[in-house]
Formats: sequence, C-alpha cells, structure tokens
Amino acid sequence: MIGLLIVAHGSLGESLIQCATYVLGQRPERLQALDLMAYPDADAMLAVAKEHIEALAAGNDGVLVLTDVYGATPCNTVCKLLRPGRVEGVAGVNLPMLLKVLNYRNEPLNLLADRAANGGQAGVMHIRFEHCDA
Repeated sequence: MIGLLIVAHGSLGESLIQCATYVLGQRPERLQALDLMAYPDADAMLAVAKEHIEALAAGNDGVLVLTDVYGATPCNTVCKLLRPGRVEGVAGVNLPMLLKVLNYRNEPLNLLADRAANGGQAGVMHIRFEHCDA
C-alpha cells in the first residue's frame, strides 16, 4: 500500500482528510497531513515532512505526496524530498484527487501519481445549468 502525505497551506490537508473520512465512512490508513501554518519556516517544515515521509515509507510501496499550489512553499519543500520510484509528488490537490488515490493506492507509485493528476483534473468542471436535474 502506498503511503499518502498532504502538504498544504493553512489546514487544507487535514480538512481534505476529514472530508475523505466522511465520504468513505472511516479515516484511511497511512494518510497524514502537514499544514504549513504549523511551522515557523521552510526548514522546520522540511524536517517534519522528511519525518512523515520516512514513517509512511516504512513497510510500504512508496509515498505519494500531494501539495496544493505548484511553486509555493509546500510544493518547493516536497521537491527537496522526491525520490523517483520511492517518493513522488503531485500538485493541485483537491478532494476528487484524494478520493481517486485512496481507491487505487495498491497500484505502483508512478501509476498512482498519474491517477492523482488525472483524477484531480477530472474533478474540476464547469457546472452548466442545462446539465443539472433542478
């Protein structure tokens, strides 16, 4: 099973985990959040992110790290910890992305990273009135 870490601004990571827990009926295993506001600087966040990744990697088939905004501090922190085939990252985390990876986390890490990106994109849609059952 792939370990999952969400690294994001504010309390977004923990909020996404709470939403996924609600949808799935239980908190998923091997899923953690690291919220930027809890750390005074990027170095402190990097050290804690490394600890989370090491813990999630133990006995797992790798770790997928999901971040919110490409190029922002959480993503830049994750970039320093990527290890192809062992630790992969995807930016733009949203609830559809998280639910997708939770349902496919027994797949190889590189395929799961692709599913994450595709699932996140597929979950963003213009809701058109004529397609709604109102």
